[in-house]
Amino acid sequence: MAVRDISKDLPVIDLDIFRTGPLDSPAVIQECEKAATALIIYGALVLHDSRVSDDDNSTFLDLMEDYFNQPEAELKKDERPELSYQVGVTLENTEKPKCAVDESCLRIIEALEPAERPLDISGHSPDPKCRFFWKMGENPPYKTEFPSLNAPNVIPQADFLSKRWPIIMEQWGTCMKNAVADLADMVALGLGLSADTFRQAGRFGPHLLAPTASDLVKYGQADTILAGFHSDLNFLTIHGRSRYPGLNIWARNTGKRIPVRILEGNYLLVQAGKQLEHITGGLIKAGYHEVVVNEQTLAAIERRKHSFPDRPLIRISSTFFWHLSSDYDLVPIPPLSEKARVLRAEKAKDGIPDGDVVEYRPMKVGEQVRNELKHIALMA
Repeated sequence: MAVRDISKDLPVIDLDIFRTGPLDSPAVIQECEKAATALIIYGALVLHDSRVSDDDNSTFLDLMEDYFNQPEAELKKDERPELSYQVGVTLENTEKPKCAVDESCLRIIEALEPAERPLDISGHSPDPKCRFFWKMGENPPYKTEFPSLNAPNVIPQADFLSKRWPIIMEQWGTCMKNAVADLADMVALGLGLSADTFRQAGRFGPHLLAPTASDLVKYGQADTILAGFHSDLNFLTIHGRSRYPGLNIWARNTGKRIPVRILEGNYLLVQAGKQLEHITGGLIKAGYHEVVVNEQTLAAIERRKHSFPDRPLIRISSTFFWHLSSDYDLVPIPPLSEKARVLRAEKAKDGIPDGDVVEYRPMKVGEQVRNELKHIALMA
């Protein structure tokens, strides 16, 4: 399959227009409405932010390759299963793809045309990937009901990592956090809400810089599933460029698998998560995606072997999870729920499937996160 330019498949939102113009200017309002509409229709968008630096991303990827190239015994020192792996490392074959057993998710797969379906995850459990969570959130000034979701960070012990680790993690994490938080403001305005609606709801969120690593020496065979078909449990997920293709996403309105190739320069991919779906009453749906080894991945492996023979062959996802605050009351916003009901009715009238009817019951964000972590085997 030829790799398409993702900017031709998803709307491109220019964050610079929002950052540099007054909120009531026609250009800003139009761009905010475009961002909200993109997430309603597709569940994903491409974000342009001139503050993003390819050099910073490259430095971050180098650090992650060095980290995950350590022996498993060293990595295991940074594991915190008692905290549901919400800081530190999660080793390979730990996290399970929820969609492998979730009936509503399996029905979404069944509704896709056979050629557009993800690689078969029915016998795939758990994922052969590692992950590191580095918290980028502001500590709440109150006693949280969910301390394990707001635990202090873990710094790797190895001397060649420990000194540069916090600097590089904070540098790239801040870049990603600023971009996605500003986009949250844009989406709020585009939905007819106050600009700070989501920012305030996420002020004390346990936001996570969340690089995911796949050993391409061990798992570099064609059609290997590195991360099974799933959606994210947080509010918004933002991705920087990876050195190896393999990320596929499914746009809500098309039912088509889109191989992702993030443009060089100041571009990022953003996907809606479960918290955004919940608070909008399903007006915006969490985006589904997978990471696999495909022809483009194999070609990138060969190029990397030739150009950088001394570097580890490890696929790193440059990913950031933006969360609402753990103690925030997650309740659908009534006007958005009504818009969701109207949209669903319109789709039904046109014979367009839109997944199962979901009851978005009121709950704390921390409860929602705990429920999701149990489904993917990260919490007992």
